[in-house]
Amino acid sequence: MKLGMAIEQVAQAERELAKELMAVGERHRSDHDVFHMTRTLAKKEHGHLDDLARHAGRYGANLGDRAAPSPGGGNRFARRPEPGPLLLRDLRELHLLAAGASLDWVALAQGAQAAKDTDLLATVTECHEETLKTLKWTTYRLKEAAPQVLTS
Repeated sequence: MKLGMAIEQVAQAERELAKELMAVGERHRSDHDVFHMTRTLAKKEHGHLDDLARHAGRYGANLGDRAAPSPGGGNRFARRPEPGPLLLRDLRELHLLAAGASLDWVALAQGAQAAKDTDLLATVTECHEETLKTLKWTTYRLKEAAPQVLTS
């Protein structure tokens, strides 16, 4: 079965999303909503790695380093003069990463269902719901920020 590869793919997508959430929070530290929400979402996304680890061994999946992303990473844009357009770009990138992770969760759910692995399916369903919250937040925050950024 290739469920191990699917578990590894989801873990990689979640790791990438958590890392970028932390980096965006650092870049927009002065925006308290963005800073705190990205931290909250990153913790949830990173927690999914622990959830997946419970199933990885059964399918020969190697999840690699599950260490929490460092909060200081990703400062390459921290001092850009125009935070508004940078925020819109960052929200777009986060949304695309979350959408990719969501699709990986969907594929894994289908595999778990076909394999009749109800325990894995329950984990996938719960974790996917949290990833969908990240998608909803990026959409909401972009809708909130875009009018002011694009008309100022």
